Amino acid sequence: MNADEIERRARRIKLLLMDCDGVLTDGRIELLGEDDESKSFHTRDGHGIVLMHRAGLETGIISGRSSTLVERRARELGMQHVRQGTWDKIKDYEELLAETGMDEESVAFIGDDVTDIPLMQRAGLACAVADAVPETLAAAHYVTNLPGGFGAVREVCELILKAQGHWSDLMKRYIRE
Repeated sequence: MNADEIERRARRIKLLLMDCDGVLTDGRIELLGEDDESKSFHTRDGHGIVLMHRAGLETGIISGRSSTLVERRARELGMQHVRQGTWDKIKDYEELLAETGMDEESVAFIGDDVTDIPLMQRAGLACAVADAVPETLAAAHYVTNLPGGFGAVREVCELILKAQGHWSDLMKRYIRE
């Protein structure tokens, strides 16, 4: 898809949804004990999500796995919508659309694996992380330059914020002219 079409789609986004493992993390899960695990989240991805909120946009996670770490990270970032342990991501997606009153053209989704393709096919802006599986890459309108867990979410946040004209105002907090 060409850059103009991606920008056109990004301008309409009001809700950024994403998978977690392989998108917000690098996909690796370290099992530490009977009921304990470890995941790593990139701070730049988190800041991108915070910037989305400052611009008045919403964010959320739809994940097949359940993790207290994901719940905690989402809460720290102020993510409005978190659905975990779902076997039917489409059902959760449709429920979120009904709850928010948004249409599919207003939603961006970031995925990395085949389980994300049904949501990507419905979202107004379908994104895949650079290290996604080939089938997911093929379903994407936009493929990040960075892999999951290493700034890919931030890249999509910047794409949306710049397309909507929010970026310059958001940067005034950090950059003096």
